[in-house]
Amino acid sequence: MAEWHWATRFCPRCGGGLAPRAAGHELVCTDCGKPQFPRSDPAVIMLIAHGEPGAPDERCLLGRGATWPAGRFSTLAGFCEPGEALEDAVRREVHEETGVVVGDVTYFGNQPWPLPSSLMLGFQGRALTEEIRLDDDDVEDARWFTREEMRRKAESGALVLPGGVSISRSLVEDWYGGPLPGSW
Repeated sequence: MAEWHWATRFCPRCGGGLAPRAAGHELVCTDCGKPQFPRSDPAVIMLIAHGEPGAPDERCLLGRGATWPAGRFSTLAGFCEPGEALEDAVRREVHEETGVVVGDVTYFGNQPWPLPSSLMLGFQGRALTEEIRLDDDDVEDARWFTREEMRRKAESGALVLPGGVSISRSLVEDWYGGPLPGSW
């Protein structure tokens, strides 16, 4: 909210000054009366799985950013483009970042994400292809992990997963079937 108040000081319609109203959750133009409300830009975050659901050889796809410490992996994420369905944003982002083609996509949950002013919408998806092809600068590495590989590597510290109450951690642990050791 502080960022929105700092960045939104003038009316986009007439250029007049804006004054807070409704405990600061609304800004109103002092000249033309047009109200302004905070933006929430949609972003998608997704856990993509491949194989028979629940089978020992089912795998999930995790990626890592180039600036992250060694061993840190997370679910993939990206912004929704104007006019794009959320499920299509999941498919596009996964394909752009890893080359993996995604079929079915289902909604999982959401989390406010203040960077910059987004609502992170979580999804689960089923991969139609397995080959990883990194052509995107956002992802330095991407890998498939079985539940056993994930558990073993997380216990040893070789795999560092998202922590806390993040939607990424929730997606991973939902797929895994329970809590995992370690976190960022």
